[in-house]
Amino acid sequence: MKMKKITAILLALVLVFALAACAGNTESNEGSNSSAPSQSSAEASQAPENPQDQNTSEAPSETENESQQPSEPADSTESSPDEEPEGSRILVAYFSATNNTEGIAQKLADGLGADLYEIVPEQPYSAEDLDYGNANSRSSVEMNDPSARPAISGTVANMEQYDVVFIGYPIWWGEAPRIMSTFIESYDFSGKTLVAFCTSASSGFGSSDSALRSAASGATWLSGHRFSAGADSEEVMEWTNGLGIN
Repeated sequence: MKMKKITAILLALVLVFALAACAGNTESNEGSNSSAPSQSSAEASQAPENPQDQNTSEAPSETENESQQPSEPADSTESSPDEEPEGSRILVAYFSATNNTEGIAQKLADGLGADLYEIVPEQPYSAEDLDYGNANSRSSVEMNDPSARPAISGTVANMEQYDVVFIGYPIWWGEAPRIMSTFIESYDFSGKTLVAFCTSASSGFGSSDSALRSAASGATWLSGHRFSAGADSEEVMEWTNGLGIN
């Protein structure tokens, strides 16, 4: 009888200890679970509120790399080989010591939509240089010397682009000034169409362009024309319309 009581007591003690151990484990687990934040909560607490606070040292994404590439020009269409280059195909080149020829050249360029080029001497002509009554004036000396070639300041850019070149000058002693020979001899006019025009108070066109024609024999020369200083645009364009080059 005593043995049964002792066995019952021992079993009761074992049961008590077992229940106590289970209760302790449950409290430990609950304590650890309540102290450790969930993974999503930790990540949320570390994420910056403002996107600008993110680490800028990270490598840019593929989208960012694409946005940094230079953009292609809006008009990337290549021109056809058959298309003509931009710009006028007609040039009006002129020398004007007293601005009379300049006025005609401007009317001509405006009417034809041509480019305009002034032939400027490196040493400008003064009033004394143009004293035709003085045999020792600069212009008189030059015109008495067929080999004289006054220097020109500057050149025509892309002369090769022009198909037609008008050449204007004042009449000096019945001829084109020597500086016009300098101009003609400075370029290759082969295959181009050349047209001379001049201004004078009374002298006609005559053979004033004969020296120029000889210097550019590879060009096609059309008949030239003489204008008075006061010629208007209508007169200028009436002449050019008759040339058949518009």
